[in-house]
Amino acid sequence: METSEFLHALDREGRLLAAAAEMAGTDAKVPTCPQWQVRDLLRHTGAVHRWAAAIVAAGHTAPPPIADGPDLDGAELVAWYRDSHRRLVETLAGAPADLDCWTFHPAPCPSPLTFWTRRQAHETAVHRHDAEAARGGPVSPVAAGFAADGVDELLRGFHARARSRVRTERPRVLRVRAVDAGTDAVWTVRLSDDPPVTSRDAEGEADVELTGTAEQLYLALWNRAPMPDVTGDRALAALWRETSGI
Repeated sequence: METSEFLHALDREGRLLAAAAEMAGTDAKVPTCPQWQVRDLLRHTGAVHRWAAAIVAAGHTAPPPIADGPDLDGAELVAWYRDSHRRLVETLAGAPADLDCWTFHPAPCPSPLTFWTRRQAHETAVHRHDAEAARGGPVSPVAAGFAADGVDELLRGFHARARSRVRTERPRVLRVRAVDAGTDAVWTVRLSDDPPVTSRDAEGEADVELTGTAEQLYLALWNRAPMPDVTGDRALAALWRETSGI
């Protein structure tokens, strides 16, 4: 996907998130994040938006601290979130293509600008799902191409870092296959007592395979929905659920 596509997705997802939060009310429970109410969701996501915008705007080469969300609630908090989202979109839209700044995971990405636009698009899409779950009723779909990209970012980005807790005592192999996102939408995750190593291929035997649409896999791997079709060692799929939280 191109940077402009991620920016469009970020803009859309943030608007949907705000609308769902406004309809749900800030005291509504978030079923996909049981420890949160909508106010927590808005404060967290808005603070991350402002943090990312500051990194891009100032060209920070090291991570600045993330400020806490404001002591606001109700309509004022929703308005603050909308402003945070708007600032982020405008900052990314106005940033130079050769932006040089800090990034924090190794998922393949052509530039820091693309990294931050992509990361915030997926951050917002996942939390938009949370807000719509709190509101109740139908949730907005996730396009197959965008969802497959999110699976890739999660597996080859977040869980390539030393802080990933998805570990096994002996080498095991987890395969993830999206059935609606092209023939290359398959990932092989090699697990051990080191951080997971993921390649975008279907080489070798797998101990367990997760198969579904890209959207099903995206939401399941972010622990927002049940695992789709599981073939093989279900305990390994359960290990993901238990240890992959970010």
